[in-house]
Amino acid sequence: MDAERTAWEQLSAQRVTSPVAPRKLAKVPFVEMAEGRLQGVVSSGSDIERVYVSSITAGSHNYNCSTNNNRPCGGLRGSPCKHLQTLVQEAVVQYGLATVSRFLQVEGERAAELVYNLRGDHESIPAAVVFSRFLRHLAYLELPVTTQPVPEMHWFPAYGEVK
Repeated sequence: MDAERTAWEQLSAQRVTSPVAPRKLAKVPFVEMAEGRLQGVVSSGSDIERVYVSSITAGSHNYNCSTNNNRPCGGLRGSPCKHLQTLVQEAVVQYGLATVSRFLQVEGERAAELVYNLRGDHESIPAAVVFSRFLRHLAYLELPVTTQPVPEMHWFPAYGEVK
């Protein structure tokens, strides 16, 4: 049976698609499509020490934006705030318009149209899970460079050719 399986099926690594275009990580250092949501961390435009955890639920288009300690974003006034707009823009840069559109189940020719066509409402979603994932990703950047396996990263996606 193992002889019949392709090489990538025998590894605990997964191929990762490269970003569609280079992203500016200072504004949106973390964006992902996970847990049925487009979610990420967006830097504050007014306070360098503040970040917002923003998310849009696929299908329902319900959205949330709050600081990492669950204080609501002041820009949520019946429609997505500028942090959510920025999150969608960076997701389109990272994953491509078609992928983000398909994931969120919304149509649009540009990122701004995707946000405009969202028909959800504000939904309170705890920021802790997304912010913890972001901090865990940051911790990987602090690991020393090594060619040896790192046990806690055995699941981590592999770039390049899988042999």
